[in-house]
Amino acid sequence: MSRICAITGKRPVTGGKIIHKGVSKKAGGIGLQLVKNNKRKFRPNLQRIRIKLPSGQVKRMWVAVKAIKAGKILKA
Repeated sequence: MSRICAITGKRPVTGGKIIHKGVSKKAGGIGLQLVKNNKRKFRPNLQRIRIKLPSGQVKRMWVAVKAIKAGKILKA
C-alpha cells in the first residue's frame, strides 16, 4: 500500500525528531543543548473507507482523516 491519500494527495514527508538534554534556564539550569536530530517520517493518518463517487459508484479508498473531517468526501 502506498501511503497516499486518494483525495488530497497527502503523502509521507521526511523530517527530524530533535533531542535536547539539560535543564531549562527558567528551571535554574544553563539551558537546553541540542544532542541529536533523528531522521523520521511523518505519515498521514489514512483510513480505508467506502466513498460514493460523483458518478454514483461506491468504491473503497485510502483517505486522510483530515479530508474526511473537512467534508471533502461523501461516505457510502
